Amino acid sequence: MLNVKVLGSGCANCKKLEAVVRKVLAAQGLSAEVEKVTDYAEIMKWHILSTPGLVVNDKVVSTGRIPGESELRNWLMP
Repeated sequence: MLNVKVLGSGCANCKKLEAVVRKVLAAQGLSAEVEKVTDYAEIMKWHILSTPGLVVNDKVVSTGRIPGESELRNWLMP
């Protein structure tokens, strides 16, 4: 099962990234644990400089932007 973390304070972009991730997962019929990480100390453990951040299976794949659906599919597909 995929493990996906959305890193951010809960701002509009963080919420939008989470929504797009869930949309792509549903469209592809993928099962994943999607976790929202809002604790600043926990976010800093990932060494990102800007939010929102996206972590897939313990690998940072995106920071500071909302990736497109096709890009997300590439990261989320097994």
